[in-house]
Amino acid sequence: MIDRQTLAKLVAADIPRGAFVNLGIGQPTEVADHLAPDSGVILHTENGMLGMGPQAHGSDIDLDLINAGKVPVTELPGASYFHHADSFAMMRGGHLDVCVMGAYQVSARGDLANWHSGSPDAIPAVGGAMDLAVGAKQVFVMMNLLTRDGKSKLLPECTYPLTGLRCVTRVYADLATFLITDDGVVVRDMHGISFADLQALLDVPLKELA
Repeated sequence: MIDRQTLAKLVAADIPRGAFVNLGIGQPTEVADHLAPDSGVILHTENGMLGMGPQAHGSDIDLDLINAGKVPVTELPGASYFHHADSFAMMRGGHLDVCVMGAYQVSARGDLANWHSGSPDAIPAVGGAMDLAVGAKQVFVMMNLLTRDGKSKLLPECTYPLTGLRCVTRVYADLATFLITDDGVVVRDMHGISFADLQALLDVPLKELA
């Protein structure tokens, strides 16, 4: 099992050089802190910014400069700002190469459920997650593989309300990295667990990377 920061580093290393990327609320925002300075990756936020840098700390915090999750961030040289509607046009128009989001559930065919769990204090609406899920060329999910009561979040079918259909391409979890392919769910990496033990945790048939 790996921790959140190690997981964020793993995701950051897999983002193609020069890609336009949106980082979702929560755990995905930590990916920004692990992108190489020379990666050429340009981060987009749905509240209207291109060129976001790592999270801001100390004297670098400007409460007028935040990401969509209201976390203070920095700006990189050449950063630009624009209307919220223009930001959504970028998302819906297929201009983002990668979106990294959290999830409550992901199905074996790549369906995404990440906006409502049925909890009374859950987010009341899907927000921009739906636009990102269908607009980005690739959707990476970061999540713990198991719920607090030990149930898998990678399922044959999602039981929570869906955000998008067949949109997830990769799942980065604390126990393994999964590739969602037309031929099934392929395990790319495992973190402190054997393939047999990993398969025993899931109802989804797994394949080892050739």
